[in-house]
Amino acid sequence: MDKSRTTTGDKIIERKIRYDNTIVEHSCRLLKAKKQHAVLFHKVQDSFSMTANQNKLTIPKGSYTLAYYWKDRPFNLYIWSDGSGNYLGAYFNIVKNTYMADTLVSFEDLLIDIMVFPNGEYYILDEDELPIPIDQFENGFVQEALNSLTDSIDALLSEIISESEALMLYRS
Repeated sequence: MDKSRTTTGDKIIERKIRYDNTIVEHSCRLLKAKKQHAVLFHKVQDSFSMTANQNKLTIPKGSYTLAYYWKDRPFNLYIWSDGSGNYLGAYFNIVKNTYMADTLVSFEDLLIDIMVFPNGEYYILDEDELPIPIDQFENGFVQEALNSLTDSIDALLSEIISESEALMLYRS
């Protein structure tokens, strides 16, 4: 991403390329851009819920998503906050080929996700969607990325939640 041509608040498209090659796009706003890293802002238009192990996480309409992307990490991260800035939860996507340009951030989703509740409890999602065992899927890349992420998830989330709170204050 060329910082000289992008400005905080610019419209950016987030493009998720699913494993089946279907594409989902969201219109976002740029909050922060660096050479290897970007943060986008998106207002949640429709309430949605996710369930893991009989625990339900609901993100209400009017909440905010701060989406973190890195070219050099095998994941991206969504931090959800309510309209008052209170942390609601987080969601990691295991990804590859993250690409950043002036008006686009895209990534290839590798099916496995981690949903994190406000209390820090987390669940690994969608292992049942894998076509082969996780240790063989994508030549072991997904298993390796997942292990690395779960080993550092608490410290990483703590750091990024603090940053997201500061970004939201700046945005207000």
